[in-house]
Amino acid sequence: MSEFAFKSATQLVRDIREGRISSSELLELYLERVERFNPDLNAIVATDIENARAKAKAADKAIANGDKTGPLHGLPITIKDTLEVKGMPCTSGAPLLKNHMPANNADVVQSLIDAGAIVFGKTNVPLYGGDMQSFNDVYGTTNNPWDLKRTPGGSSGGAAASLSAGLCGLDMGSDIGGSIRTPSHFCGLYGHKPSFGIVPDRGHVPPPPGIFTGDHSMVIDIVTVGPLARSIDDISLAMELVVAPEKSEQKAWRIELPEPRKKLLADYRIGFWFDDPVCPVDGSISDILQGIADDLSTHGVKIEEKHPDIDFAGTYDVFLSLLAAVMGAGAPSKLFDKWLSEAMELAFDDQSYMAKNIRGATQLHNSWIRVDVVRQIIRQKWSDFFREFDVLLCPVAPVTAIPHDHNHIYDRKIIVNGAERPYPDLMGWASLAGVACLPATVVPAGRTPEGLPVGIQIIGPYLEDKTPIHVAKLMEDISDGFVPPPGY
Repeated sequence: MSEFAFKSATQLVRDIREGRISSSELLELYLERVERFNPDLNAIVATDIENARAKAKAADKAIANGDKTGPLHGLPITIKDTLEVKGMPCTSGAPLLKNHMPANNADVVQSLIDAGAIVFGKTNVPLYGGDMQSFNDVYGTTNNPWDLKRTPGGSSGGAAASLSAGLCGLDMGSDIGGSIRTPSHFCGLYGHKPSFGIVPDRGHVPPPPGIFTGDHSMVIDIVTVGPLARSIDDISLAMELVVAPEKSEQKAWRIELPEPRKKLLADYRIGFWFDDPVCPVDGSISDILQGIADDLSTHGVKIEEKHPDIDFAGTYDVFLSLLAAVMGAGAPSKLFDKWLSEAMELAFDDQSYMAKNIRGATQLHNSWIRVDVVRQIIRQKWSDFFREFDVLLCPVAPVTAIPHDHNHIYDRKIIVNGAERPYPDLMGWASLAGVACLPATVVPAGRTPEGLPVGIQIIGPYLEDKTPIHVAKLMEDISDGFVPPPGY
């Protein structure tokens, strides 16, 4: 039975439907693996086993009766602990919410359940999803199955660790600064950050739960909700199921994403951007990415080193300002007042990450509008680029999975090519798509000499999510695809 643990969700659903394994058997396989491997990983932090077993039994009965089944019928899945699931806690890693039991499912969770998925567990996150590592005071630290001394990333770190170790069939995460993409890169998975605004985020925490109890909710700037998986087919399927307007808007319109721009890999025009002095990339990663570009060229793809006419430093500053505004909006009054005081004392030329964060979190609305104007100019530069090119290939992050580091965030460093770099550089390459509202798909690209996974990011045009996903599909013969970590 162990051969089923690492199959794709699409293949598992087919196996259930065609009787090669039952939903109940697959659930028990995952639960056995959770019992065996999760104590070391701490990826799955809450479960609803009794309810999951009842639903798996019902799924098997439906197949036996010849009933119509959905595209995820009988598939056991987990969900990131920033998304509400009825019957399980949703803490968002916050002690304040450790007893929060949602009355309803998040919209995306309900879409997966309506398709036949069975949610049996919640996966770990950092405090309020606000870090690139996954640890908190409620559930502790999640470890990377490729190296337990390293993080699986954040904020969808538990989701990535669970999928990579073969503990579930699919997971749904969220992304503001790489929170789907970085864990996918760190754990050797596929992941997709959708275009901003095409997947409902009602039922995501933050914002605080219990405020929006009807159709209306607050849409958080930059944040998107999307899938992590072991195959690109699973990404495509999940996106078909969750793309929709927000609940309050569904009475008036639907979202119909355009089909991929091209049919064959050789028909695509691809640009690449593999390094930049503002956010240097470790040679162990850039070598693998260059190998992907060379293979694409060998396959007749029109590929060249070209990127949008944007300044990396300026774009990243815009992202950090907008990100800090989001984070600052949820800060307790006492902390916000402290930041206001500190902002008044910052030197004009202080461009440290701490200074940028404090300025962004306390900026006047007039300042935010000015930054947003620059964002729209950046978005236009991307649109201009996509008139000539179909997608852009770039790194997900400048390094592979980093060792656990729970020091104060301003004191953390990463090592790139033997030199210390600021910890926020982990978000640098992810910010390019985030600030411009663009879709980005992560594909496993290979492994370093240390044996750590490396992903490549495929950024596509706004609202053309099917194009980077299609390119990822066509790259299956070139990229490594998902490979289980040793020992699992």
